[in-house]
Amino acid sequence: MRGFKTALCAVVFVFGSLYTSLGQEPSQAIAITVYNQGTALIREQRRLTLDEGINRIDLRDVAATIDPTSVSLRSLSNPDGTVVLEQNYSYDLVNSAALLSRYLDETIKITAADGTLYSGELLSGRNSEAILRTETGEIVVVRLHEARDIRFPALPDALITRPSLQWLLHSTSAGEQDIELTYLAGGMNWTADYNLLLTSDQSSFDLKGWVTLNNHSGRAFSEARLRLVAGDLSRIQPKAMLAEAREEMAFDMSGRGGGGVAQRDFFEYQLYEIARPVTIGNNETKQIEFVKGGQIAAETFFVFDKSPQFGAYYSPVDYPEGYGVDDSDDVLAYLEFNTGEESGLGADLPAGRIRVYQQDGDGAGLLIGENLINHSPEGEAVQILLGKSFDLVGERWQTRYQTVSRDVARESFEIRLRNRKEDESVEIRVPERLYRWSDWEIVESSRPFEKLDSSTIEFRVEVGPGAEEVLTYTVQYSYPSDR
Repeated sequence: MRGFKTALCAVVFVFGSLYTSLGQEPSQAIAITVYNQGTALIREQRRLTLDEGINRIDLRDVAATIDPTSVSLRSLSNPDGTVVLEQNYSYDLVNSAALLSRYLDETIKITAADGTLYSGELLSGRNSEAILRTETGEIVVVRLHEARDIRFPALPDALITRPSLQWLLHSTSAGEQDIELTYLAGGMNWTADYNLLLTSDQSSFDLKGWVTLNNHSGRAFSEARLRLVAGDLSRIQPKAMLAEAREEMAFDMSGRGGGGVAQRDFFEYQLYEIARPVTIGNNETKQIEFVKGGQIAAETFFVFDKSPQFGAYYSPVDYPEGYGVDDSDDVLAYLEFNTGEESGLGADLPAGRIRVYQQDGDGAGLLIGENLINHSPEGEAVQILLGKSFDLVGERWQTRYQTVSRDVARESFEIRLRNRKEDESVEIRVPERLYRWSDWEIVESSRPFEKLDSSTIEFRVEVGPGAEEVLTYTVQYSYPSDR
C-alpha cells in the first residue's frame, strides 16, 4: 500500500493540473478576525492580471474549511468595470479513491509487488481492489495493498490538488487589478488562558493572560493582521454577519504596527487587535500575551453548600422527607477578586481557563486550583472554585419537620462546621435554599443571615482554629389553601 501511495503522488507531480490558474501570487495583505466560537473572518488582497472581457480565475490558496456561501470578491482597482458572473468552490481533491473512481472505463497499468505488470480497462476500484479487463477480455483482480506501482494516463480535469475558488469575471479593461477576497472559515478558534500567582497571605496576586490561538483551517497565514473578538455572537445569518463585519471591522491592511495588544469595545463584544503582523502555521497553537497586572487585591473564602438544588417553585413540597436530610461533605475553597480599577486590574477578562498558583516559603509557585471563567467585563466580581479544603468539614441534617396546620409547616436544621487548622480562623459561608414553597419565613435562627434572593439565605460563620461551631434555624412555610 505504501508503494501505491507513492505512485499516486508521482502521477500528480508529473501531470499537474489542466485548470487555468490565475492569482497564485502571495497575498498583498491579509487580515484575520477570529471569534472564540470556532469561526474566522479572512480578508485578503491579491493582484491579478486580467484580459478585457471574460476571465476565468482559479484561486487555490484558501482555507480548506471555507464556508463557500460567505465568499465575496470585489475589485479595488476597477470596481464598476469588473463583475463576477459565476462563483464556484471545488473540493474534489486528488486521492486514491478519487482517481480510481474517475478512471473507470479507462486503461491503467498496475505493477504488482512481484513485478507482474497488469494493463487493462478499469472496471471497479472499490473495496481496496482494482478489477481490470485486459485486451484479450480476461478479468483480473489486483489487491491494492499488493500493488507496487499504478500508472494513469493523465489527471482528469475535474480533479484538483487543493480546495479552490473559481470565478468567471467580466472586465472592461485589461491589465493588473487589486482584488479583495473575504470569506468565513471554520477550524480557527481562540481562548484565553490566565496564570495567577497568589501571595502567601492570599491578599493579592499577579496576573498574566495569554491568547491561545488554534489554527486547523487547512491553511497557513503569513504576516497577517490579527484581531480577536470575545463574546457569544449568533451565526443564524452568516451572510448578514459577514457584511456587517466587512463594514465595521475594516482597517488599514497596509499598516505594520509595533508590539502589544490593543483592546476596545465592538458592538456588544470586546475586540483585541495584535499590533504587529503574526504568522500562523496550519495545525499550530500560538500564544500571545494580551493582559497583565500586579498586586491585584483578592480574597479567599470557604463555602459549605449541601442544601437542595432546585429550579423554581412549581408546587408545594409538603411531605416530611427533604432533599439532603442527612449529609456531610467537604468545605469548598474559592478565590474572589474584582476586575475593576479599584482592585488594581482594570481590564475585561474574556472567557477562558485560569490557573491559580500560590507562593511557597521559598518563593516558588505551586498550583492550588484550576477552573474556567465566563466573559467578565471590567468592574465585575470573579469567583474561582479552587478545590476542597483539607482542614474544614461540614455536617448538615434535618432535625424536625412539623405540620402546624393543613397550610402551615415548619422545618428545622442543624449545621456543624469544624476547623482543624492549628492557628488560623476562617469564615465559612453557608447558603440555604428554601425549596418547599415561595411563602416562607425564618422563625428561629441561632445566627444572623442575609437574604440573597427569593429562595436563598446565607449564613457566615467564623470558626476558630481547632473549634466547632453549630448553626441552627427553623423555617415556616405557608402553603396555598387551594392546592
